[in-house]
Order: sequence, then structure tokens, then C-alpha cells
Amino acid sequence: MSLQRPPAEDPYAKLPELPAFSLTSTDLAHGARLADIHAADSDTSPQLSWSGYPEGTKSFVVSCFDPDAPTPSGFWHWVVVDIPADVTELPRGAGSGDDAALPTGAFHVRNDVGVAGYAGAAPPEGDHEHRYYFAVHAVGEEKLGVDPSATPTAVAFNLTFKALGRAILVGTYSN
Repeated sequence: MSLQRPPAEDPYAKLPELPAFSLTSTDLAHGARLADIHAADSDTSPQLSWSGYPEGTKSFVVSCFDPDAPTPSGFWHWVVVDIPADVTELPRGAGSGDDAALPTGAFHVRNDVGVAGYAGAAPPEGDHEHRYYFAVHAVGEEKLGVDPSATPTAVAFNLTFKALGRAILVGTYSN
């Protein structure tokens, strides 16, 4: 069964433009299909590394968003807040939901599955290919100003005013 709907537009095209920096991964390439280990059956977050972020960066926020989910507002798969500025990599599996796997001071907020951690790619059967926007935002403050009870949307709202730069890596997945 096809849901017969077009892919959503780039969600970051709607936001204020920010300076770009580099985001790479040993687990995925921009525009390529996510490995099954990063899908819902395994829920293992990919390795991510970033560099070239703006001067004045004091922390980072990492997220994964699917704009193609069959909802009016897309689907948040992962959000990590308050990553210290001296950390420029998250290893594979850092999204396990155990904040102990994160750098000191960083924490997960609940994703749209309702749990803290990474929820793997899981587009509905028969739906078109979904895009998964892995983003790292450079933040000009050590703390974004939210706590673990914040929603991913509240995090994104705060980033609109506090982000200095943005790096994006897009993976795809379909069932």
C-alpha cells in the first residue's frame, strides 16, 4: 500500500540560514541508504564527527529528524543536548538512551517514540523512501537552557535563537 504523498521539503530551508561546517560519519554517506543497524530493529545510532564549526561555539546539539514521516510535523528520532565544545565526535551507539554513554554534561531528550535515545529508521511499509537529517548545531552558550523533559521541538525552537552554525548529513531508508 502506498501512502501516495510527495516527500516533504527540506526542514532546514524554513529556518534562518546559518554558517555551515563539516559533519562526517564512518557509518553513513550523505544521500546514501542507512545500514539496517541504524533502523528500528537495532536502534543503533551512527558514528558522527564534526569540524570547522564557528568561533565562539560553547556546546553542540545533535539530532536526527525525518521530515517524510506521515505526520504534519515530521518525526524526531534523536536529540542530544549540551555536548561540550571540546567534544567533536559521538561514537556508534552513543544514542543507546543511557546518558552515561554521552560526554559529561550532555543528555538526551525524549524522541517521538517517547524514549530518551536514538530510535532507528522505521518508515511505514510501502511508503516512499524517507530522509533522515542528522544535524549538529554549534551553540554559543554552554547550556541550551532546556532539561531532559524538553520536547525535541522545544530544543529546535531554542536553537533558532542560540545556534551559531549547522552541519547536516542526510541518510535515506525505506522498507
